Amino acid sequence: MGVFVYLPLVLPLTALPIARLAEQHLHPRRAARLLTTVAVILASCSLLCLGLLVVVGTAQLPGNPLPDGWSDDEVRDAVPHDAFAGKASILALVVVTAACGFTVHRHFRFRARAHRALGRLGGDVAVLPDDIPYAYALPGSPGRVMVSTAMLASLEPAEHRALFAHERAHLTGRHHRLLLATRLAGCVNPLLWPLLGALVYSTERWADEEAARVTGDRRLTARAVGKAALVARPVHGGTAFAAFATAGPVPRRVAALLGPVPPDRSWPPTLTPAGAAALVAAAGTTVSALSALNAAVALFLVLEAATPL
Repeated sequence: MGVFVYLPLVLPLTALPIARLAEQHLHPRRAARLLTTVAVILASCSLLCLGLLVVVGTAQLPGNPLPDGWSDDEVRDAVPHDAFAGKASILALVVVTAACGFTVHRHFRFRARAHRALGRLGGDVAVLPDDIPYAYALPGSPGRVMVSTAMLASLEPAEHRALFAHERAHLTGRHHRLLLATRLAGCVNPLLWPLLGALVYSTERWADEEAARVTGDRRLTARAVGKAALVARPVHGGTAFAAFATAGPVPRRVAALLGPVPPDRSWPPTLTPAGAAALVAAAGTTVSALSALNAAVALFLVLEAATPL
């Protein structure tokens, strides 16, 4: 197993080059899906290797329920620095579990509260009498669009269509699932947190492009995004979901809408910065998966040999 058990814990660094370049050079739909896939695979590999280290560390604790053979020297020799890494991994797994549990609990708590508050309002759009300007896509069965009267008042009637098309695009694309999966990946391995910022931008750009397609007017959509960003205020707990105008690179979104429709290609040309970054991310993801598989198989064989019949 050797150092292979540690590689997936640091290989998420290879995904960082694609984070910025993907959002700049890929179609936002492709970028969002690529970033989520990379984050989930790398986080899964990190979690698997962390679990392997926990097995080694737990076997060293007195009174553990594991077979006595799992604490033998041949098992411990399979992991470099087993004394420190094994015990540290137990604490790390507790922290990861707590962080993931808190993230999931916060997500569904806000979602449940919002649906209860909107229970008496019919339709897929809920207009709330509120002096705070906001607009959110609330997932569920069915999904709803939450928009305040203050937000509607700040936009012209023609811009309302862009707003609603943007929020419906978040629901149709199930962006909340992509965001939640990437947040959980960041909880598993903090090196993956930079991917979340790139994903948030990509999902907003994805919804912008859908709104521009529905309205047939990119300038109208850009104007609606810019005006909403100037007046929007966050709602407590609302950061768990996609919003029409959030803190972030809104000028870049407006500039992109004022430009041509981005090319919808599945993979950037190899001889470009985005193509090179995509290859680095793909290589890092592949090596991470192979390293995790190698470590898992190696530890399984070692433990099987050390387990008394």
